[in-house]
Amino acid sequence: MKKDIVLAKLKQQKVIAIIRADSSDGLLDCAKALAEGGLTAIELTMTTPGALKMIEQVTVQLPDFVFGLGTVLDAETARAGILAGAKFIVTPALRPDVITLCRRYSVPVFAGALTPTEIVNAWEAGADAVKVFPAEFFGPAYIKSVKGPLPHIDLFPTGGVTPQTIGDFLKAGATATAAGGALVDGKALKEKNWAAITAKAKEFVAAVAAASAK
Repeated sequence: MKKDIVLAKLKQQKVIAIIRADSSDGLLDCAKALAEGGLTAIELTMTTPGALKMIEQVTVQLPDFVFGLGTVLDAETARAGILAGAKFIVTPALRPDVITLCRRYSVPVFAGALTPTEIVNAWEAGADAVKVFPAEFFGPAYIKSVKGPLPHIDLFPTGGVTPQTIGDFLKAGATATAAGGALVDGKALKEKNWAAITAKAKEFVAAVAAASAK
C-alpha cells in the first residue's frame, strides 16, 4: 500500500483507533470488531507486549486494514515496525531520527508535538502530520488557534477525542484524529466484549458523518 493511499485512507476515515493493551491476546478480534463498526485504521502501540509480532500477523490476515505502530521512540523500532508490515508510524514526541527513517522507506510518520514551536519543528523535519498530544488539556479551541498561523500543517489531535468531541476537533481544523480508551475501552478489551467495541466504533463513525454534513 503506497504512502499516498495510506494517507488518503486515514484522512477519509478521520479517526485512528489506538489499541493499547496488557497483552496481544484478542487483538485480531478487536480489530475485526472495530471494522464491523466502520473503522479499519488501527494503531498498535509499542507498550503492548508482542506488538511487533502482532503487526506482522494482522497485516497478513487483514490486508485491507491500515495498521500502524505507535509509541515509537527510536529509528530502530520504526524500522522493525515497517519491516513487520506497519503502514504508518506514530511517535509520542518529536523524534527526528524516526522521521528520517520513515521518509527513507516512504512510510507516513506522525510526530508527537504540543506547542507551536514543536509543531513547526516536526513539520520541517518531514513529518506527514503532527500528532497534537496530549490534546485533552486544551481541546478543539487550541487546534483552531494553532491552525490560524499554520493552516498548511496537518494536525491529528490525540487525547480527549470522544464521540462527543470529535466533531468539534474536526470543525476546528483537525485533518484527522486518534482515539484510545474512549474507543477501545480497556475493560471491554480484557473481557473480549467485541460487541461493545463495535458499538463504540459506530458512535465515532456517526459523529464524523454528522460533523461532515454540517
